[in-house]
Amino acid sequence: MLLVSMVLFGLGLLAIVMIFGLAAAGYQNLPIWLNLATLLCPAGLIFGVVATIFRNRRR
Repeated sequence: MLLVSMVLFGLGLLAIVMIFGLAAAGYQNLPIWLNLATLLCPAGLIFGVVATIFRNRRR
């Protein structure tokens, strides 16, 4: 589960970097899927925290 959260966080971070790069290149109307993909970053973070809590409770 921790690997899934890291992948989600990485994809969200990549989307954020892409938005900054496209904004620096002068693009103004970005696709909605790219804006929604940035939500993967906090989702991955939350998922990772929850996965870590459950993993430590089992011990």
